[in-house]
Amino acid sequence: MDADPVLVPLEAGQRKNADLPVRLASAVVMLAMAGLAFWAGGLVLDLFVAAVAFGVFVEYVLLCSKIAESPMKLGPMVIAGAVYIGWAGLALAVMPEPLMLVVLGIVIFTDTGAYFTGRSLGGPKIAPRISPSKTWSGLLGGMAAAGIWTAMVVVLAGYLLSAIGPTGPSLAGALETANVGMAALAGAVLAVFAQGGDFYESWLKRRAGVKDSSRLIPGHGGLFDRLDGLLPVAIIAGTAWAATQVGG
Repeated sequence: MDADPVLVPLEAGQRKNADLPVRLASAVVMLAMAGLAFWAGGLVLDLFVAAVAFGVFVEYVLLCSKIAESPMKLGPMVIAGAVYIGWAGLALAVMPEPLMLVVLGIVIFTDTGAYFTGRSLGGPKIAPRISPSKTWSGLLGGMAAAGIWTAMVVVLAGYLLSAIGPTGPSLAGALETANVGMAALAGAVLAVFAQGGDFYESWLKRRAGVKDSSRLIPGHGGLFDRLDGLLPVAIIAGTAWAATQVGG
């Protein structure tokens, strides 16, 4: 008996959304764990960052083991991954907690802006052989969202600083002192690097012939899948902050 043509797309859509409760539950657990670590701060937060970075590195090595044709080729890939992921983890661990929040916000706003803009506008793909869902419109949307986020952070910081001045809190004063344009530009540029980290992991998965870096997080894949865009942004922001401390 032939299948009802009306029911076929409905069943496909139901299968596609069947894991939505699992994805939501996993997201809540991940946010709760990260929130508790951030709230505890200090050594607890450092250990949490180190544990997550180690998990990402393990998944990276597993991907590379599927790509490398021999141990001689695997070795340099593992070393490169250790530098890349270790540098990002160290950068997150040493940067002040407010900066960590800003960095996380940049990645979240980039992903969110790119997702909704890409789905709404569509258009040409950036690199269809690596990541078929990524479009130029999505990239621009992610850059705009990250730029808005960093601009908002700078304005808020300026407003809080103005509150301790003789005239009290002043939004106009915050807008005068805060370099909103440079903040927005910095956020937009970092969004490009966040997307670059995403493409890099997608490229590795394509070469390894897998959909996800692991099945550690139900409905989400692995840690590398969730944090691929954070790694380059953390490296840039953390290194820049460390350079200002040495220079000062």
